Amino acid sequence: MRLFLVDDARARHWSPFAETRPVGELRFGALLLRERVERWLGAPCLGHVTEPQAGTSGLVGFDEPGSPPVLSDPGIEENGPGGTLFWLSRAAPELATPPPELPGDAEVVVTMGGMVVGAWVPPGGALRPTRDRLGALGTDAGERQNTLPAEGRVLEWPWDLVDANADTLAADLHHLHPSDRAYLPPEVHHVGDEPVSVDRSAHVGPGVILDTREGPIRLDADVTVEGPARLVGPLHLGPGCTVFGGHLSRLSAGPVCKLRGEVDTSVLLGFVNKAHDGYLGHALAGRWVNLGALTTNSDLKNNYGSVRVELPSGPVDTGLMKVGAFLGDHVKTGIGTVLNTGSVVGAGSNVFGGGMPPKLLSPFSWAGGGSVVPFRWAKFLEVAKVVVARRGEPWTSGVEQVLRGLWEDTHGEGR
Repeated sequence: MRLFLVDDARARHWSPFAETRPVGELRFGALLLRERVERWLGAPCLGHVTEPQAGTSGLVGFDEPGSPPVLSDPGIEENGPGGTLFWLSRAAPELATPPPELPGDAEVVVTMGGMVVGAWVPPGGALRPTRDRLGALGTDAGERQNTLPAEGRVLEWPWDLVDANADTLAADLHHLHPSDRAYLPPEVHHVGDEPVSVDRSAHVGPGVILDTREGPIRLDADVTVEGPARLVGPLHLGPGCTVFGGHLSRLSAGPVCKLRGEVDTSVLLGFVNKAHDGYLGHALAGRWVNLGALTTNSDLKNNYGSVRVELPSGPVDTGLMKVGAFLGDHVKTGIGTVLNTGSVVGAGSNVFGGGMPPKLLSPFSWAGGGSVVPFRWAKFLEVAKVVVARRGEPWTSGVEQVLRGLWEDTHGEGR
């Protein structure tokens, strides 16, 4: 089949991430949301369908390596011989459950938890007009006819992704690595009955404790864990991650993250550098985030009340007691930075100078010494290219185009 992931209006409000990437390219459990749907259906995603918010440039042109392109709705003109499925990007199916059997001769919608998450066009069906089909995604299924149920969870906001990640990660690892048992040298201590799965190229040093009393642990290719360190499951470290010591628990980390200190109940998209002491809890970090030594975020209010998050679209009461920080792509913090409960730091921002910055920082903010001014585009671009090159990754014109558009949408004409 031809598979496309669709960001609905709610997904487009997932700041500070939706401004620089489609929601399907966020991590949930052991996989990206896109990878989860691809694996579940056994079909590759051919593209992300997004609509820009009013007054923004949108994501068309996004070309991060490994990701399918971002398309505008008019960019999808033809059906395929196997049919076409439009899928809500923030709908996460359970990997262990079978996908619905899509009919070969009728249009149907797929529902999850009473919400429309998929729109199926069978072989020979006309894709035009697609607007009505895409508009149905993310709405209440109600009394719709021709529906097929699917098991999983529809994520409403980024903090729901973080809050549900540990349970989802445990289920993913049981499904993806059901009976793996790693050989561990005697200097590495395994506590608990859940499995530890370690790629043959990974290295776990002396003085490391792997605690699986609450869930399994998976270490991917070329992961290095240096002691003393305690890893508490459910936990997944993606390819090339390095742990320099500390306490990591209930964590999903994408590729090439550098970690030290305390990290709890968090999701790191990839290429995150937290190589020093400090606390990161109930947080979601985009790609290329760099946290200076002793950077710490609060994830609990002093009165133990529900955390409210300030988004560009307005404040939202999360209904959760524990909510940490949301750090967009290419965010950097200086030594000793302290982030308030539920902070949202826009992509490309640089936060430094001590004190506690505002809970909501616009993209490309230069925040320090009690003031917030725009991060100059030319200087941001210079630094970002150096950061990406240091990890041997390509810098792409499409990603630059998206970032430049966001800078201009936020601060006016670039300099």
